[in-house]
Amino acid sequence: MKTLLVIVAVLLASTSWAVRACPPTDRAALLAFKASLHEPYLGIFKSWTGTDCCHKWYGVSCDQGTRRVADINLRGESEDPIFERAKRTGYMTGTISPAICRLTRLSSITIADWKGISGEIPRCISNLPFLRILDLIGNKLTGPLPSDIGRLQRLTVLNVADNQISGPIPESLTKISSLMHLDLRNNKISGKLPQDFNRLTMLSRALLSKNMLTGPIPASISQIYRLADLDLSLNQLSGPIPASLGKMAVLATLNLDCNNITGTIPPSLIVSGISNLNLSRNDLHGFIPNVFGPRSYFTVMDLSFNRLRGNIPSTISSASYVGHLDLSHNHLCGKIPVGSPFDHLEASSFTFNDCLCGKPLRAC
Repeated sequence: MKTLLVIVAVLLASTSWAVRACPPTDRAALLAFKASLHEPYLGIFKSWTGTDCCHKWYGVSCDQGTRRVADINLRGESEDPIFERAKRTGYMTGTISPAICRLTRLSSITIADWKGISGEIPRCISNLPFLRILDLIGNKLTGPLPSDIGRLQRLTVLNVADNQISGPIPESLTKISSLMHLDLRNNKISGKLPQDFNRLTMLSRALLSKNMLTGPIPASISQIYRLADLDLSLNQLSGPIPASLGKMAVLATLNLDCNNITGTIPPSLIVSGISNLNLSRNDLHGFIPNVFGPRSYFTVMDLSFNRLRGNIPSTISSASYVGHLDLSHNHLCGKIPVGSPFDHLEASSFTFNDCLCGKPLRAC
């Protein structure tokens, strides 16, 4: 009788373990995903053994209820002990296999900072209905963003910065009304910014610098109430700066430097909530708006390398705070005002203008 009880206990335990293990289909998808990658230094895939991919497979997390794979978190730069022991950052080559799309309950995919992963983003990623985070920063991915990426209706983070992604921003992207963080920096993305950018109503950060974007800045961006950080620098954007950007409720950083932007500086930018304003290296002309006041608080204001003329506004002294100010390489003239913030600025903030004088430059 005791022998029978032991056998029954063992069978029950093995059955329970099998139920708690990840489905064989998920395990097979992970192994196919692994087969298309090569990681020679850290051995992060050495733990991908056994039948239960939910148990101590590095970077894999499962839903506790369904035991389906929910998260893939593989970062090439981490404080994990595996990196500390190797005393190096990660390096991985290969491609992202479409097999990853067979993991239909994925909530997040992070395959970041491996430096050598190439190929295109699998188009089938748009078929993952529960995906909330897609973070592929710091690889060598090429090709376009999936054209139907707008199908990811739960996506909150899209980060493909520091790759070689090309082609336009997909029209469907603005359908992702849940998107909060958009980072496309340092790629080869071309074409125009979507005119219906305002459909991204939850967006708080839009980082699109160092691409090949052309055309005007859509005024509709100013309708995104939660947008706090807008970086469109190092592109080929043209046309004027929409004055409505200065009326945004929480916009704190506006980087438009290194474009082909024309027109004048909207006064609304000076009396807004923007604290980091970089308009340098464009083709702006006219006067610096003389509307500074208590609402003007700038940790950084860079207007250098434009075609601005006239005097430095005297009202700058009435601003709540001005930290770094750069007005160099313009056509400004007249006496530099005295007092704050001018008493802590160096000559490099004013050089290469037409006829500025006074401290910290030569006397008038």
